[in-house]
Amino acid sequence: MGPVRAVPLLLLALLSLAPSPPKPAVEDAAFALDHLERKAGHFFRTKGIDWRRVRAEIGKAAAKAEGNQAHYEVLVRLLARLRDGHASVRPAESLKDLAWPGPKLERGPGLFLCVNGPRILVKSSWGGAEASGITPGTEVVEIDDLPARKWLDRRIAEISDTHSFSTDQQAEYFACHWGLAGEAGSTLKVKGRTPDGKSKQATLTRNTGGIVPNGPVFPPEGLQTLGRQSHGRTKSGLGYIHLRDTPGDLPGQVDAMLESIGDVPGLLLDFRANGGGGFDHEAFMGRFVAKGRTLDGDGVRYESAGERPFAGPVVVIVDAGVRSAGETASGIFKEDGRARMIGESATAGMSSSKETVELPSKLFSLYFSVASNKGRFNGGRGIEGIGVPPDEVVPYAPADLAAGVDTLLRRAEEILAKPR
Repeated sequence: MGPVRAVPLLLLALLSLAPSPPKPAVEDAAFALDHLERKAGHFFRTKGIDWRRVRAEIGKAAAKAEGNQAHYEVLVRLLARLRDGHASVRPAESLKDLAWPGPKLERGPGLFLCVNGPRILVKSSWGGAEASGITPGTEVVEIDDLPARKWLDRRIAEISDTHSFSTDQQAEYFACHWGLAGEAGSTLKVKGRTPDGKSKQATLTRNTGGIVPNGPVFPPEGLQTLGRQSHGRTKSGLGYIHLRDTPGDLPGQVDAMLESIGDVPGLLLDFRANGGGGFDHEAFMGRFVAKGRTLDGDGVRYESAGERPFAGPVVVIVDAGVRSAGETASGIFKEDGRARMIGESATAGMSSSKETVELPSKLFSLYFSVASNKGRFNGGRGIEGIGVPPDEVVPYAPADLAAGVDTLLRRAEEILAKPR
């Protein structure tokens, strides 16, 4: 009997020595690292990604991950290192209540920032910030007892641990707007110096819902709205259109706005903070080609379209808040020779075709970019990871901001005022 009973005991002993099945987080991370390199690796050089370092970091984190929340956090950080503004982790329906691992951006302090060379400026302010003298044009010297530039760099690094940004300019723009937000009721200490040399300081409470930039700092007065767009004329009589998004009916919206604006000698087409969408590029551009004429761009021909196309001079205005289809919409004006483009910086550089892949655990899927939109842009490099650089970089001027003047609108009007 002894030898017979020894057999199952031996089997049990052997089974105990067998390797355990891999953790779901380890299996998912290994699959994702291989799949992302295969499908998106062509972006790595452009975006400055060291995938060997990413593999080491994420592999180590996955090995330590216990439970679905930790599993989710590993994947979120993996996509942050992919540097893809569209990328996201999509949990299965049963895991929709997982907590976001990044900083809580609940309420804002009542101001937005912008960068002018080495200086950090208050771009706009309202509520308690404005009442405390932290007004537009103020140079921010310190934030939370750190030099302003150092604080901003640290904030970018902190947010970039979990948020995926396609370019440095997109990350900086995010930090200057959404990135100033935090938990409701928390505070932000700000020290600044006004353009006339007066020192200002305030401890601002994060209690405002205004954390999303709208685009122009000081738009022309008396604008009308259509959907999320606005339009009218500047004081000097130029036409003005601000496109906040690019919906499917954008060509029809442009028809209505051009009809409302009427005859003008030039047009300011402002894309700042455009969040994208989806639209017919040829039909849209046709609204800016003289009736009965065509525009030959870079390998593309645009036919005039619409009842009242605008054939006069156009200046396009952008910033790093211009994303996705907003980048293709603004970019065709520059790339195809229809308009001069000015901007605070290049656009966000997150314009691409995407795919979704389910991970082996079936607990999560990943959504990420696989090819750049408008591959002909930027000398054949496309938009993703680069953006659309303006013909002329125009930073906000402190004196303009203090006087309630939008520097980019002022510069656009100067360009249109020059003889052609």
